[in-house]
Amino acid sequence: MRVSSWNINSLRKRQDRLFAWLDITRPDIVCLQETKCPDDQFPALALQAAGYRSAYHGEKSYNGVAILAKNELENIRASLCDEVADPQARVIAATVGQVRLFSVYAPNGQAVGSPAYQYKLQWYRRLRDCLAKEKHSDLVVCGDFNVAPQDIDVYDAELWRGAIMASDAERAALRDLCGLGLHDTLRIHHKEGELFSWWDYQMRAFEKNRGLRIDAVLASERLAKECIAAGVDREMRAGKDPSDHAPVWAEFAL
Repeated sequence: MRVSSWNINSLRKRQDRLFAWLDITRPDIVCLQETKCPDDQFPALALQAAGYRSAYHGEKSYNGVAILAKNELENIRASLCDEVADPQARVIAATVGQVRLFSVYAPNGQAVGSPAYQYKLQWYRRLRDCLAKEKHSDLVVCGDFNVAPQDIDVYDAELWRGAIMASDAERAALRDLCGLGLHDTLRIHHKEGELFSWWDYQMRAFEKNRGLRIDAVLASERLAKECIAAGVDREMRAGKDPSDHAPVWAEFAL
Protein backbone atom coordinates (compact mmCIF):
# COMPACT_ATOMS: atom_id res chain seq x y z
CA MET A 1 0.00 0.00 0.00
CA ARG A 2 1.50 3.30 -1.12
CA VAL A 3 0.29 6.43 0.67
CA SER A 4 1.23 9.85 -0.71
CA SER A 5 0.67 13.33 0.66
CA TRP A 6 0.88 16.53 -1.35
CA ASN A 7 0.21 20.17 -0.61
CA ILE A 8 -0.89 20.98 -4.13
CA ASN A 9 -1.33 24.73 -3.54
CA SER A 10 -4.55 25.08 -5.59
CA LEU A 11 -6.15 22.00 -7.08
CA ARG A 12 -7.88 23.88 -9.87
CA LYS A 13 -4.63 25.53 -10.93
CA ARG A 14 -2.67 22.28 -10.87
CA GLN A 15 -5.28 19.69 -11.78
CA ASP A 16 -3.40 18.58 -14.90
CA ARG A 17 -0.27 18.07 -12.83
CA LEU A 18 -2.21 15.97 -10.33
CA PHE A 19 -3.69 13.68 -12.96
CA ALA A 20 -0.35 13.23 -14.74
CA TRP A 21 1.33 12.39 -11.43
CA LEU A 22 -1.43 9.93 -10.48
CA ASP A 23 -1.05 8.22 -13.85
CA ILE A 24 2.69 7.78 -13.33
CA THR A 25 2.89 6.89 -9.63
CA ARG A 26 -0.51 5.23 -9.04
CA PRO A 27 -0.53 5.55 -5.23
CA ASP A 28 -3.25 3.62 -3.43
CA ILE A 29 -4.12 6.60 -1.25
CA VAL A 30 -3.42 10.32 -1.67
CA CYS A 31 -3.86 13.01 0.95
CA LEU A 32 -4.08 16.52 -0.51
CA GLN A 33 -3.74 19.85 1.26
CA GLU A 34 -4.31 23.47 0.35
CA THR A 35 -6.75 22.50 -2.40
CA LYS A 36 -8.28 26.01 -2.29
CA CYS A 37 -11.36 24.48 -3.85
CA PRO A 38 -15.01 24.76 -2.71
CA ASP A 39 -16.73 21.40 -2.46
CA ASP A 40 -19.02 22.13 -5.42
CA GLN A 41 -15.95 22.60 -7.65
CA PHE A 42 -14.00 19.54 -6.52
CA PRO A 43 -13.27 17.25 -9.56
CA ALA A 44 -14.76 14.13 -8.00
CA LEU A 45 -16.13 12.72 -11.26
CA ALA A 46 -12.86 13.21 -13.14
CA LEU A 47 -10.99 11.51 -10.30
CA GLN A 48 -13.47 8.65 -10.33
CA ALA A 49 -12.82 8.20 -14.05
CA ALA A 50 -9.12 8.03 -13.21
CA GLY A 51 -9.79 5.28 -10.67
CA TYR A 52 -10.00 7.24 -7.41
CA ARG A 53 -12.82 7.77 -4.97
CA SER A 54 -12.57 10.98 -3.01
CA ALA A 55 -13.53 12.68 0.23
CA TYR A 56 -13.00 16.42 0.45
CA HIS A 57 -13.48 19.46 2.63
CA GLY A 58 -12.75 22.80 1.03
CA GLU A 59 -13.27 26.52 1.02
CA LYS A 60 -12.78 29.22 -1.56
CA SER A 61 -9.22 30.52 -2.07
CA TYR A 62 -7.77 29.12 1.17
CA ASN A 63 -6.93 25.86 2.95
CA GLY A 64 -8.83 22.74 1.84
CA VAL A 65 -8.02 19.04 2.32
CA ALA A 66 -8.94 15.80 0.57
CA ILE A 67 -8.32 12.06 0.58
CA LEU A 68 -8.27 10.05 -2.65
CA ALA A 69 -8.31 6.26 -2.64
CA LYS A 70 -8.60 3.40 -5.09
CA ASN A 71 -10.90 1.62 -2.63
CA GLU A 72 -14.02 2.72 -0.78
CA LEU A 73 -13.78 5.58 1.71
CA GLU A 74 -15.85 5.07 4.86
CA ASN A 75 -16.54 6.91 8.12
CA ILE A 76 -15.65 10.27 6.62
CA ARG A 77 -15.36 13.20 9.02
CA ALA A 78 -14.55 16.68 7.74
CA SER A 79 -13.55 18.22 11.07
CA LEU A 80 -11.73 17.55 14.28
CA CYS A 81 -13.68 15.51 16.81
CA ASP A 82 -14.10 18.19 19.47
CA GLU A 83 -17.23 19.87 18.08
CA VAL A 84 -15.46 23.24 18.10
CA ALA A 85 -16.71 25.41 15.26
CA ASP A 86 -13.81 26.28 12.97
CA PRO A 87 -14.38 27.83 9.54
CA GLN A 88 -10.92 26.81 8.32
CA ALA A 89 -10.95 23.58 6.27
CA ARG A 90 -7.82 21.95 7.67
CA VAL A 91 -8.60 18.30 8.39
CA ILE A 92 -10.48 15.38 6.92
CA ALA A 93 -10.49 11.77 8.08
CA ALA A 94 -11.64 8.56 6.42
CA THR A 95 -11.21 4.81 6.72
CA VAL A 96 -9.90 2.77 3.80
CA GLY A 97 -9.99 -0.95 4.49
CA GLN A 98 -8.40 -1.41 7.92
CA VAL A 99 -6.51 1.92 7.85
CA ARG A 100 -7.76 5.15 9.41
CA LEU A 101 -6.37 8.17 7.56
CA PHE A 102 -6.13 11.86 8.33
CA SER A 103 -5.20 14.54 5.81
CA VAL A 104 -4.17 17.66 7.72
CA TYR A 105 -3.08 21.16 6.78
CA ALA A 106 -1.64 22.74 9.89
CA PRO A 107 -1.81 26.53 10.30
CA ASN A 108 1.30 28.43 9.22
CA GLY A 109 1.41 30.64 12.30
CA GLN A 110 2.68 33.72 10.45
CA ALA A 111 5.13 34.93 13.13
CA VAL A 112 6.30 33.60 16.48
CA GLY A 113 4.19 35.08 19.27
CA SER A 114 1.42 36.39 16.99
CA PRO A 115 -2.28 35.52 17.42
CA ALA A 116 -1.93 33.19 14.40
CA TYR A 117 0.96 31.45 16.18
CA GLN A 118 -1.17 30.90 19.29
CA TYR A 119 -3.96 29.53 17.08
CA LYS A 120 -1.45 27.12 15.55
CA LEU A 121 -0.34 25.78 18.91
CA GLN A 122 -3.95 25.48 20.08
CA TRP A 123 -4.87 23.70 16.82
CA TYR A 124 -2.09 21.19 17.43
CA ARG A 125 -3.45 20.48 20.91
CA ARG A 126 -6.91 19.92 19.43
CA LEU A 127 -5.50 17.58 16.78
CA ARG A 128 -3.58 15.60 19.39
CA ASP A 129 -6.67 15.26 21.59
CA CYS A 130 -8.66 14.07 18.60
CA LEU A 131 -6.09 11.48 17.52
CA ALA A 132 -5.80 10.23 21.10
CA LYS A 133 -9.43 9.13 20.85
CA GLU A 134 -8.89 7.03 17.72
CA LYS A 135 -9.25 3.32 18.37
CA HIS A 136 -7.61 2.14 15.15
CA SER A 137 -4.27 0.36 15.50
CA ASP A 138 -3.59 1.17 11.83
CA LEU A 139 -3.48 4.96 11.74
CA VAL A 140 -1.84 7.25 9.17
CA VAL A 141 -1.70 11.01 9.57
CA CYS A 142 -0.52 12.78 6.41
CA GLY A 143 -0.08 16.38 5.60
CA ASP A 144 1.61 19.71 5.61
CA PHE A 145 2.47 20.12 9.28
CA ASN A 146 4.12 23.51 8.79
CA VAL A 147 6.86 22.44 11.21
CA ALA A 148 10.40 21.32 10.39
CA PRO A 149 10.87 18.66 13.10
CA GLN A 150 14.64 18.98 13.56
CA ASP A 151 17.59 21.08 12.44
CA ILE A 152 18.33 18.42 9.83
CA ASP A 153 15.00 19.33 8.20
CA VAL A 154 16.05 22.91 7.31
CA TYR A 155 18.71 24.03 4.87
CA ASP A 156 20.34 26.44 7.34
CA ALA A 157 19.75 25.57 10.99
CA GLU A 158 21.27 28.75 12.37
CA LEU A 159 19.26 30.99 10.05
CA TRP A 160 16.00 29.27 10.98
CA ARG A 161 16.64 28.77 14.68
CA GLY A 162 13.62 30.06 16.61
CA ALA A 163 11.86 31.21 13.44
CA ILE A 164 8.34 30.30 12.39
CA MET A 165 8.09 26.60 11.44
CA ALA A 166 11.27 25.88 13.43
CA SER A 167 10.52 27.38 16.84
CA ASP A 168 10.82 25.32 20.01
CA ALA A 169 7.10 25.45 20.80
CA GLU A 170 6.09 24.30 17.32
CA ARG A 171 8.56 21.44 17.38
CA ALA A 172 7.36 20.45 20.83
CA ALA A 173 3.74 20.42 19.57
CA LEU A 174 4.70 18.06 16.76
CA ARG A 175 6.70 15.84 19.12
CA ASP A 176 3.69 15.73 21.44
CA LEU A 177 1.57 14.59 18.51
CA CYS A 178 4.05 11.86 17.61
CA GLY A 179 4.12 10.88 21.27
CA LEU A 180 0.81 9.16 20.64
CA GLY A 181 2.81 6.43 18.91
CA LEU A 182 3.16 7.96 15.44
CA HIS A 183 6.39 7.47 13.49
CA ASP A 184 7.86 9.72 10.80
CA THR A 185 8.10 7.21 7.96
CA LEU A 186 10.76 9.09 5.99
CA ARG A 187 13.17 8.92 8.92
CA ILE A 188 12.67 5.16 9.21
CA HIS A 189 14.53 4.82 5.92
CA HIS A 190 16.50 8.07 5.53
CA LYS A 191 18.69 9.64 8.20
CA GLU A 192 20.46 12.08 5.88
CA GLY A 193 19.85 15.79 5.52
CA GLU A 194 18.88 17.90 2.53
CA LEU A 195 15.66 15.93 2.05
CA PHE A 196 13.12 18.72 1.80
CA SER A 197 9.47 18.93 0.75
CA TRP A 198 9.01 22.71 0.44
CA TRP A 199 11.00 25.39 -1.31
CA ASP A 200 10.09 29.08 -1.50
CA TYR A 201 9.26 30.50 -4.91
CA GLN A 202 11.75 33.34 -4.31
CA MET A 203 15.53 33.58 -4.81
CA ARG A 204 15.81 30.32 -6.81
CA ALA A 205 15.34 28.41 -3.58
CA PHE A 206 14.51 25.13 -5.32
CA GLU A 207 17.47 25.26 -7.67
CA LYS A 208 19.76 25.93 -4.68
CA ASN A 209 17.97 23.32 -2.54
CA ARG A 210 17.20 25.86 0.15
CA GLY A 211 14.16 24.10 1.50
CA LEU A 212 12.38 22.74 4.54
CA ARG A 213 10.84 19.37 5.28
CA ILE A 214 7.43 20.30 6.63
CA ASP A 215 5.34 17.55 4.99
CA ALA A 216 5.21 14.00 6.34
CA VAL A 217 3.47 10.66 6.45
CA LEU A 218 3.15 9.64 10.09
CA ALA A 219 2.22 6.03 10.87
CA SER A 220 1.17 4.16 13.99
CA GLU A 221 3.42 1.55 15.57
CA ARG A 222 2.13 -1.49 13.69
CA LEU A 223 2.13 0.26 10.33
CA ALA A 224 5.60 1.71 10.92
CA LYS A 225 6.90 -1.83 11.30
CA GLU A 226 5.38 -2.61 7.89
CA CYS A 227 6.85 0.48 6.20
CA ILE A 228 9.23 -0.81 3.52
CA ALA A 229 10.09 2.47 1.75
CA ALA A 230 9.53 6.23 1.92
CA GLY A 231 10.60 9.26 -0.06
CA VAL A 232 9.92 12.61 -1.68
CA ASP A 233 8.81 13.05 -5.31
CA ARG A 234 11.18 16.00 -5.67
CA GLU A 235 10.78 16.27 -9.45
CA MET A 236 7.19 17.47 -8.99
CA ARG A 237 8.56 20.76 -7.63
CA ALA A 238 10.26 21.38 -10.99
CA GLY A 239 8.79 22.41 -14.33
CA LYS A 240 6.21 25.00 -15.27
CA ASP A 241 4.06 26.53 -12.52
CA PRO A 242 4.62 23.91 -9.79
CA SER A 243 3.31 23.83 -6.27
CA ASP A 244 5.92 25.02 -3.80
CA HIS A 245 5.65 21.56 -2.18
CA ALA A 246 6.67 18.14 -3.49
CA PRO A 247 4.66 15.00 -2.68
CA VAL A 248 5.95 12.80 0.12
CA TRP A 249 5.12 9.10 0.30
CA ALA A 250 5.44 5.88 2.27
CA GLU A 251 4.94 2.28 1.18
CA PHE A 252 3.62 -0.42 3.50
CA ALA A 253 3.74 -4.20 3.12
CA LEU A 254 -0.02 -4.64 3.42
